[in-house]
Amino acid sequence: MDGPLAANSGHQGTGMALAPLAHVLYSRVMNHDPADPAWPDRDRFVLSNGHVSIMQYAMLFLNGYGLQLDDIKNFRQWDSATPGHPEVGHTAGVEVTTGPLGQGFANAVGMAVAEANQRARFGADHVDHYTYVIAGDGCMMEGISHEAADLAGHLGLGHLVCIFDDNKITIDGDTDLTTSVDMAARMRAYGWDVQELGDISNDLDALEAALNAAKETAQPSFLMLRTHIGFPSPDFTDDHGAHGNPFKAEHVTSTKAAMGIPDEPFWAPEDLVASYRTHVAERAAAARSGRTIPSGADWDAAMASTGLDGWDSDLPTYERGDSVATRKAIQRALDSTFADLPGLMAGSADLKGSNGVALGESHPFSAAAPDGRYIHYGIREHAMGAIGVGMALHGGVLPVTATFFVFADYMRPALRLAALSGAKVCFVFTHDSVGVGEDGPTHQPVEQLASLRAIPGLHVIRPADGNETIQAWADIVRHDGPSALILSRQNITVTTDGSAVESGAAVVRSADAAQVVLVGTGSEVSLCVEAADTLAADGVAAQVVSMPSWDRFDEQSAEFKASVFPNNVPVLSVEAGVSMGWAKYADSSVAIDRFGASAPGSLVLDKLGMNVDNVVAHATSLLN
Repeated sequence: MDGPLAANSGHQGTGMALAPLAHVLYSRVMNHDPADPAWPDRDRFVLSNGHVSIMQYAMLFLNGYGLQLDDIKNFRQWDSATPGHPEVGHTAGVEVTTGPLGQGFANAVGMAVAEANQRARFGADHVDHYTYVIAGDGCMMEGISHEAADLAGHLGLGHLVCIFDDNKITIDGDTDLTTSVDMAARMRAYGWDVQELGDISNDLDALEAALNAAKETAQPSFLMLRTHIGFPSPDFTDDHGAHGNPFKAEHVTSTKAAMGIPDEPFWAPEDLVASYRTHVAERAAAARSGRTIPSGADWDAAMASTGLDGWDSDLPTYERGDSVATRKAIQRALDSTFADLPGLMAGSADLKGSNGVALGESHPFSAAAPDGRYIHYGIREHAMGAIGVGMALHGGVLPVTATFFVFADYMRPALRLAALSGAKVCFVFTHDSVGVGEDGPTHQPVEQLASLRAIPGLHVIRPADGNETIQAWADIVRHDGPSALILSRQNITVTTDGSAVESGAAVVRSADAAQVVLVGTGSEVSLCVEAADTLAADGVAAQVVSMPSWDRFDEQSAEFKASVFPNNVPVLSVEAGVSMGWAKYADSSVAIDRFGASAPGSLVLDKLGMNVDNVVAHATSLLN
């Protein structure tokens, strides 16, 4: 109560109701070590309803993860260690960045997948831990929870335990306003083991027994815990007013009187805190006794989300003039490096034959074969993105997810949180333009590329051909953070050596005393080369630049940028998508600032101006 009161912001009601549960988890059930928050075999804790962050911060303070009372007093303030929602990498002991409801639940599924795979591959003597996630009504209402719960049940993730905070309250009021679902029946239908615990939220021994029983099931466990938001407040117990607004000072005072504790802010007796931390340290020592971390190059490379020594020493290449779809080239890249990337786990949202991320040397991950490294996600893009983030943040996995580019819209929350949390995930998106063709504008991405480039911290690559695709994959493995790889459906003529990827842009057709620069990405680079040839025949010297990654190019020196885009030479961008953002680099654009159309892909591209004549006309107009 004191943190939100001091901040005049926050959600204390759910944290008050769940405090006994959190205490039991941290002090009696979970295996964790505050002295070593990165211990690989620790149990993971995910607070999916991340607005209850004050409860997690209280536990991290009590358990000795480095938070001090001053940090709690600084709740939700500028540059504090206790932001409004938990952020991984910002506060020790926080495993994932949660906030958008349901994302944390799906992240937890990803963590359980990672644990099951590592346990199967490296042995239960080294890897044998659980993922605990607390989720509320909001998490379970969001559509992502349906996708993630369905997949978790199908995969038999027995080391996943979800505690459902069944307080029957949302900010607007009772949940009766919006839902009448039978939650127990729903989760059983998904294949979860369901315990309807009833009203035991303040019975520590009963909570401990239920949590320990959940660890014995072969299925994921769903513990329905009836709680009373705001308890033991005499003013706000079971009242939706306890949810989204901090109590006033008099409400805090009356609650502390009901609890029988001193009415002073941030009361935390030193002997109690010291005793708590001693107890947790003793439990950590006992949990770690006799358990060893795997040794060997495979484990080390997996935990670093990179490859064995020399993994990139013999990458395949294409000959100039070859014709290959970049969605096919990524398959060659994965096949050539699979054996040397021990943490690689790939999967597609049903489109395995189209997306090029099949791992031919691995059988699928399943309940019967958890050592498999290919995941059939089914038609579940929302969950796939968040599961990939959870796998990456668990550690030991280099996740690759794949779907058609237009469905990046379904994955945007996960993409954004991957960037915010620095999760090393490769998001592969194929069928990247109106070249998709007959499926029409519903399936032809035009604005998606601009929207991904707008996400801070997301490394976006649209390779020009097969060679850039191979190099893009190598760049993604080396990159410390999330990447989006944007690939073509149609074949593209190989025109580059792939070197543009490392620097974000490179000259692929030089010209002495260039009069104009044509810059493209993806399939439009080869179009720019053709247009430059036509311009040359007309006496116009055109330099062609492939620019697969804006964010990588922006990191380069001013001198390098000037070598790509010479001073005082006009620049024309050519890209089969909206022109938004190109004004930073180009003086004019050949773009598609409208939705596409249903017709053969080559015809749609031509009709919408992705042809030599239109590029030449725009270049000539720019020069004039």
